[in-house]
Amino acid sequence: MDAQNLADLYELPALDWSSVSDRLDAGCDQAPGSGGPDRHTTWLTTIDPDGSPHVTGVGSLWVGGCFWFETGQSTRKGRNLARDPRCTVAIATQDFDLVVEGAAEVVSDRDIVARLAAAWAGGGWPCAVDGSGIALTAPFSAPSAGGPPWSVYRVTARSAYAVATVGPGGATRWIF
Repeated sequence: MDAQNLADLYELPALDWSSVSDRLDAGCDQAPGSGGPDRHTTWLTTIDPDGSPHVTGVGSLWVGGCFWFETGQSTRKGRNLARDPRCTVAIATQDFDLVVEGAAEVVSDRDIVARLAAAWAGGGWPCAVDGSGIALTAPFSAPSAGGPPWSVYRVTARSAYAVATVGPGGATRWIF
């Protein structure tokens, strides 16, 4: 991993990736008062066919050093990712704002899908693995996810940027 201190101009130290990943490992759910600016929202940016960005909120999880989200493959973000998997995921916590650049892939491993379904259900979204074993279903989801079944996507980071929102401050870019 290569780290670049983006706040050298202000004589601030580089941020430590382990502090960022440890905070993400502690959980960033969307419940009010859970450590974000009143609550966490994860923003996914995909690339439209004309090259313009498409930004939408998603319910994500950080597990095993990756962001995970779910959506229908026929949604705008699902179609965009099928055409071009490059994307960004952004989240604000009380300690830092983070943008992860990477590629999203549909997960077809039944064990991983089941593990993620259990994690989402444990966080309050009553989802379950559908009959295919590789997609999710639930009584509801975000309207932008489309109707079930929902595919699970993993975003593997190529780079990340964090800006500290508490003292002493700082900003760092990591390339993985």
